[in-house]
Amino acid sequence: MVTQLQLFMQEPEDNLAKPNLALVGATGAVGTVMLEIINSRENIWGEIRLIASARSAGKKILVHGQEVVVVELSEAAFEGIDIALFDVPDEVSAIWAPIAAKHAVVIDNSGTFRMDSEVPLVVPEVNPEQIKNRPKGIIANPNCTTLTMMAALGALHRKFQLTELVVSSYQAVSGAGMSGIDALQEETQAVAGTQLGLSSEDLSTTKSANSPFPAPIALNVIPWAGSLKTDGFSSEEMKVRDESRKILGISDLKVAATCVRVPVLVGHSLTVHATFAKNISVDQVNQVLEAEATVELLDDPDKGIWPTPNQVAGTDPTYVGRVRASLDFPNSIELFVVGDNLRKGAALNTYEIAELVAKDF
Repeated sequence: MVTQLQLFMQEPEDNLAKPNLALVGATGAVGTVMLEIINSRENIWGEIRLIASARSAGKKILVHGQEVVVVELSEAAFEGIDIALFDVPDEVSAIWAPIAAKHAVVIDNSGTFRMDSEVPLVVPEVNPEQIKNRPKGIIANPNCTTLTMMAALGALHRKFQLTELVVSSYQAVSGAGMSGIDALQEETQAVAGTQLGLSSEDLSTTKSANSPFPAPIALNVIPWAGSLKTDGFSSEEMKVRDESRKILGISDLKVAATCVRVPVLVGHSLTVHATFAKNISVDQVNQVLEAEATVELLDDPDKGIWPTPNQVAGTDPTYVGRVRASLDFPNSIELFVVGDNLRKGAALNTYEIAELVAKDF
């Protein structure tokens, strides 16, 4: 009896010269965005195989106009695959990415392997050469907060040599997954049309029962994202520090980060104070950023033009505005950076890595 997986592996002749791609977590939040990206870009693949948990197996999804049936996650699901994209929780990647790496190059969007010295952490605009340095057969995709600013900072670092970085993030609830989105929607509905007073008691009662956040997120900001780490820092703040150092190749980069959750559905924003070894001016910053294909400069305060998460949601570039020379700090620039955390902050960067790897097949 021919199995469903065997049927998928019987390639048409015109696909034999192309690498085969697998998407693990195809039905999840980031996986869904990944499918949108795959469908919107040139089809460079032989087969595209969709993999998910047992409860999603059998679901049919259109990929480049062809109906593809989702198969259950197993080692057999990676047979004949050249590149495997992982958009799954850390604990799933920890188990299955090494198994998949026996068959394919794995590009992992979880936090499991990012700081592993044998796993490159790649942003194609910044360190594409690192894709070949993968002794474990795994390439890691950075955290969405780090990614939001990395295309802009990488371009500036190449010219002016970054030495210090102070960042405050304003992170969308979608960064916490569907539970974060659900919490904001439920709490917003709870307060909509309600005449609220100014007491904390009025707002504290609106917290969603299944919220992943430690306080109500509707009409609020929470100075916390992630889990508790050393000396009172959160995991998100440590990711900004450690991942920036690894991606940029600056092991002693001085970084201070504070991560804040805000009542926005999609789009992470960051205020960035960046100090460089060389003299730097606003005009020079603008010239560098305008030359970057994946960076959009929106900066005209006189006309109220600057990037906001609502206007960039669903788009691919990194947006930069509020470019200013620091008044009291030499060789320092202030920026406001915004990006779609589900696209460039996750799915898009992962897919762009896959496109680079595919060139070697």
